[in-house]
Formats: sequence, structure tokens, C-alpha cells
Amino acid sequence: MDLKELFEQGGPLMWAILAASIVGVGIFFERLWSTQRSKVLPRAFVDRIRALVAKGKVNEALLLCEENASSIALIIASALRAFEHSTSRADIKEAVEEVGAREIAHMDRNVEIVGTVATISPLLGLLGTVVGMIQVFRNFVEAYASGAVGPDTFAQGIWQALITTAYGLTVAIPMLLLYRVLLDRTNKLVLEMEEDAMAIVNLLEDGRRAAKARPAAAAPAEPKPAPAPAEVSP
Repeated sequence: MDLKELFEQGGPLMWAILAASIVGVGIFFERLWSTQRSKVLPRAFVDRIRALVAKGKVNEALLLCEENASSIALIIASALRAFEHSTSRADIKEAVEEVGAREIAHMDRNVEIVGTVATISPLLGLLGTVVGMIQVFRNFVEAYASGAVGPDTFAQGIWQALITTAYGLTVAIPMLLLYRVLLDRTNKLVLEMEEDAMAIVNLLEDGRRAAKARPAAAAPAEPKPAPAPAEVSP
């Protein structure tokens, strides 16, 4: 018996499991494409922005961020804008967290569908098996009533009923692995984005403190008053 015949023997729920697996695999590859490092966290771009911020070229860094469409560029741009309009580190951090949460949600979009496919595939298979077993017992009752009960009455129906469970597990196991791959990939990128964003915030604060300390250090000393002329005795 080839795979086509085996698939047909499994019943209509085999098509439901197949459809779920196609959806899960499609979303997996779409998420891999959407969460490429070049689209989320280009390392060369981040290093260039950090170098500009360290030199105090905030406006130039902001312009580069606005020209870049990556997630980290949007987060850093929010930090640079908040730096220009606020003197509080808390305000800058809040702006970073707000944009960061939105970008993380975008990265996590549809990932749970892959996990859902991994969860429901064996359940669909089990449902197919239960339905098949019901059919087996019904056929047994009919065969018993007609006196045509044989050794194959149960055997054939049981192995056909178990096909859907086997197929559901065959889909669920690799789908669960794909789901874990997506989660680990996203978590790693999120952690790096948080570290880079906080590094930019620290550089902005360091530059602000240095700018405040510079005028005080460069201020000229007040001139000492000239000594009074000595009185000449007559």
C-alpha cells in the first residue's frame, strides 16, 4: 500500500491535519524571513549609530535611523527624539520601552499559530482514531447479527483507525521543534535589542553629563583685586 492509499484510508480528518501542517510550515518560513537580522538588528548599523552618539552627533544619528527600516532603528530613533525634548532618563527609557514593545509584538506575530498546529495535530489524529473505533464496533455489531464475525472484523478497522493518530503525531513533533526554533530566535533578538537600546541611552546620558561639566571646567578664574597703594609718610 502506497502513501496515497494510506492517506485515503485515514479518513477526512487526514485532510484537516494536512491543512494545519501546511499553514504551520508556511508561517514558519514567513517568520524566518521577517525576523532576519538584516531586517531587525543589523549589527553594522548599530555600531555606526553608537559611534555617532559617542561623538555627540545626535542629529546625524537620528537622520540615519529615520532612513533605516529595521526594528532597532525605530527604537533608537525614539530614544534620540526623547533625548532632544526631555532631560529625564526615565522619559527616554519610557519612549524606548513603548516602541520596543510594539516591535516585539510585531516579531511575535503569528508565532503562536505554529505552536497551536503542534498542539491540535495529535488531537485531530486522536479524534480520527476515536471515530474510526466507533465505526469498527458498529461494523462488529452488524457482522455479529448476520453471523459473519471473523478475525479480520476488528483487525482491519483498528489499524485504519490508528492511521490518523500516527499522522497527527508525525506532524506535531516537527511542528513543535519549529515552534521552539522561532521562540528561541525571537528571544535572542529581543535580548540583543534591549542591550543595544540601553547602551544608546547610557551614551546619551554620558554625553549630557559631559556637556554640563565642560562649561564649569572651562570657566575663567575671577581676577584678583589689585593691592591698595602703600601710603607715603610726609
